[in-house]
Amino acid sequence: TTFTISSPANAIIGRYNLILQVTSGNKIFSRFLGQFVMLFNPWCPGDDVYMANENERQEYVLNENGIIFVGNAKYIEARGWYYGQFQDQLLNICLTMLDLSLYYRQDPAIDVSRRGDPKYVGRVISSMINGNDNDNGVLLGKWQGSFHSHENPSRWDGSVVILQKWRQDNYKPVQYGQCWVFAGVMCTVLRCLGIPTRLVSNFNSAHDVDRNLSIDKYYDSSGKSLNISKDSTWDYHVWNESWFIRPDLGTQYNGWQVLDATPQEQSK
Repeated sequence: TTFTISSPANAIIGRYNLILQVTSGNKIFSRFLGQFVMLFNPWCPGDDVYMANENERQEYVLNENGIIFVGNAKYIEARGWYYGQFQDQLLNICLTMLDLSLYYRQDPAIDVSRRGDPKYVGRVISSMINGNDNDNGVLLGKWQGSFHSHENPSRWDGSVVILQKWRQDNYKPVQYGQCWVFAGVMCTVLRCLGIPTRLVSNFNSAHDVDRNLSIDKYYDSSGKSLNISKDSTWDYHVWNESWFIRPDLGTQYNGWQVLDATPQEQSK
């Protein structure tokens, strides 16, 4: 006998046990058939992450290599990055990441019930890529001072070695990361889970501390610059965009969604 099993397009992602149960009269026979893993499916038209263009699926889901643009507006440098989302043990590491999050620890049942929603999974992963919230995050950020006791962020050229080190060190944050490293690792994890993801680099990137949507500069009456604003403009910043629909906001918001794992304020 042949059985076909179909999962709903919004099924919860993660590990499943498959058990065959046969009832005959008043007797019940059960047999464990094995485990399988459910992922988001960009090839499935009913899935929130459905991507219609096959070339885009090849690039944003299946491509294990990419380029990250860094530097400044006058000198843009292209860095090669190895995402390696299909390498051995990567899927297990990514699924474990979901179970280590503060969301899961606070309420496992509600957390797992929301894992069919790419919005929710994206937020959990963006929180878990950095170690700022005492949540066993993957990377610790560092932007100044000496890196001699740990890895200089500019030495990384791929996600796999970072994620493997994170697991080998019993899920202690790997030292150190900066924006392109956080973005590269998050791209690996989201592609691994089936969510189409890309990196975005922005040059002359503003950080608006007081949320008034402007970068403020202050001068005294003689025109001398006063160093009292906490707003700043960085040479560049790198973050991620993931592709999924937004039924919560309306169809005009479907498509690329911004996610940023670089910690500034609390990432939650």
